[in-house]
Amino acid sequence: MKDLLFFEKLVTPKFITIIYWLMLAGIVVAGLYSMFGGYGGLNMPKFFMGLVFIVLGAIGVRVWCELLIVLFKMNEALQEIRKK
Repeated sequence: MKDLLFFEKLVTPKFITIIYWLMLAGIVVAGLYSMFGGYGGLNMPKFFMGLVFIVLGAIGVRVWCELLIVLFKMNEALQEIRKK
């Protein structure tokens, strides 16, 4: 409990995984809506734009979450160095 109260142990890295999956689900839903939503049936450019949105969005979210994880890993490494 002391670690949490004095910020010795961070809880945010655990939430990053949850945030990643929620954002990924949101990107897939938005991409599918872009692909199949709207007026007049299946429009090929709209279909491919939705597909591109899903692929690039998934890659972008993954990179963003990995960068956040790297920041927290750097913090952990610096705390270990400080303790030595």
